[in-house]
Amino acid sequence: MTEKRMLLQVDFKSGKPVYLQLVDQIRYAAASGGLRTGEPLPSIRPLAEELRVNRNTVAKAYAELESQGVIETVPGKGCFLKQNNSPYTKSAREKILTKEIDEAIVAAHHLQVERKEFLGLVGERLDSFELKLKEAK
Repeated sequence: MTEKRMLLQVDFKSGKPVYLQLVDQIRYAAASGGLRTGEPLPSIRPLAEELRVNRNTVAKAYAELESQGVIETVPGKGCFLKQNNSPYTKSAREKILTKEIDEAIVAAHHLQVERKEFLGLVGERLDSFELKLKEAK
């Protein structure tokens, strides 16, 4: 059985705890339908090594997701997305993304980044992300 690779990344400079970054990304994947019910999450040790974080950080993220009812742990098998997580509607996903974009725009304003430079950076980050997705396959 091959494990589907989920693309997760952490930003050590963001000021947001790494485990919460992982929680948010996995919740978003579950909410969007990108992660399907019953699908296994990456194993703790390999994911920690890939992200270059302590195993306890990944374990803490998984424990938080389990306490929120997003995932369940099956002893000896791993962690899986729980049945009761239905995908958000398109409008709900757009609302979440709009909030994130607004935060980036405000940050760019405070950092005095001009519109053209900001949009160029967004394009670069999208290209980088798409490349990571291709490499993960």
